[in-house]
Amino acid sequence: MVSERDAQFIEEALRLVEEGQKRGLIFRLLGSTAVKLHSPKFGYLYEGLDRPMTDIDLITYSKFRPQIKSFFIEQGYTPNERIIAYYGHKRHIYWNEEKQWQADIFFDELDMCHKVDFRGRLELDYPTITLTDILLEKMQIVKINPKDIKDTIIMLREHGVGHSEEEMINLDYLSKVLSNDWGYYYTVTTNLKKVKNFLKEFDALTDEDRQDVATKIDTILDAIEKAPKTLKWKMRAKIGPKVKWYNEVEEVVR
Repeated sequence: MVSERDAQFIEEALRLVEEGQKRGLIFRLLGSTAVKLHSPKFGYLYEGLDRPMTDIDLITYSKFRPQIKSFFIEQGYTPNERIIAYYGHKRHIYWNEEKQWQADIFFDELDMCHKVDFRGRLELDYPTITLTDILLEKMQIVKINPKDIKDTIIMLREHGVGHSEEEMINLDYLSKVLSNDWGYYYTVTTNLKKVKNFLKEFDALTDEDRQDVATKIDTILDAIEKAPKTLKWKMRAKIGPKVKWYNEVEEVVR
């Protein structure tokens, strides 16, 4: 059961994507909102998780950057000028005083522990990023937390794995991305194993749920391991985790 506030939050997130489309702006939803919209069948697993929604996370292309500020002001949001002045080349933040929530806008990529590149990929799904990109977004977090693990479990329970972007995890694209960057590969595969281990801790799951998700994670890991690796990947793999393999994430506050 979705709370009234969460329902309003999702409605507003979808409205922003649709209003953007009317003006020729491409926005796609990220994060837990994207997972919830993609996972209606197993959305009941969110019950009792106490996960209030506070930020509308959107990704767009940098070519639309000049139009973003006026668009959000028109929609009733106030720009965080300090954040835009400092991070504006890759991120904008806007605040809605009436609704008491924030819109966080990223350009071209999500530059966190690892870079999730969305160039040429936003047109592949609507109104969210693809399931494959959601998985990469969640699994690139080095210090991953339970909420992101639960999002991943629910998404994997709802969807299959295969070789396209049609409502499934695209093993071909995922493997290709991770075969060029050992650090990215190491974080994602480590986190997938954490997700699998967490299945027994997630009380809302049935044995069938756990088996289904575990099998899908094994299939994903197998595809990643079997994919041919670049020379760059192989050279970095020799060094391993004794040298830091990820970027530190700056905390951006409103």
